[in-house]
Amino acid sequence: MSKYVQYGCGFSAPEQWTNYDASPTLRFERLPLLGKLYTRNQQRFPANVKYGDIVSGLPEQAGSCDGVYCSHVLEHLSYQDFIMALKNTYALLKPGGVFRGVVPDLKAAVLAYVENKNGLESPASELMRQTMLGVETRSKGLGGAIKNIYGNAKHLWMWDYPSLRFELKKAGFRDIRPAAFGDSADPYFVFVEEESRFDQAAAFECFK
Repeated sequence: MSKYVQYGCGFSAPEQWTNYDASPTLRFERLPLLGKLYTRNQQRFPANVKYGDIVSGLPEQAGSCDGVYCSHVLEHLSYQDFIMALKNTYALLKPGGVFRGVVPDLKAAVLAYVENKNGLESPASELMRQTMLGVETRSKGLGGAIKNIYGNAKHLWMWDYPSLRFELKKAGFRDIRPAAFGDSADPYFVFVEEESRFDQAAAFECFK
């Protein structure tokens, strides 16, 4: 039986895939009683989303997956956590299994900053906002401290395609190539990919 896993799915959880997310909000929403009363977010995680962190390892059997996908997830990891995520992704796949992923493209953001074709008066500020590397405001108090420790909204390590290819190769992946929306030969990726996520992004496909 075929098995396809997406991690860091957010609210995008196609039924054809097994979907995981490591959001603290998801964990809270799934608490008995209290979770059902939690209404801070306008949108709740779909019922088929499971809690799982690719860095510590997903509750899936090694070598069981035909395909793994992640979209705008890896840039939220520290470099060392990124390395562990690749290692754990590789372990999940069957021999010949496919891994596709998308991240914001650091090269595209830097070129836009250098060229400043829109004539922005503060291009550096726009770069920091676009890459989510800057800290525009700092949350204070106990809630802010908890958010800083457990939140995962910031970008911690940005990537371009050559850097991704280098790390994927080190992790053992083969036949690594740049990817575009909808260009996989595996039809299951049609269910999980969103075209807008490939805009100004570095995307890849590779195999175990």
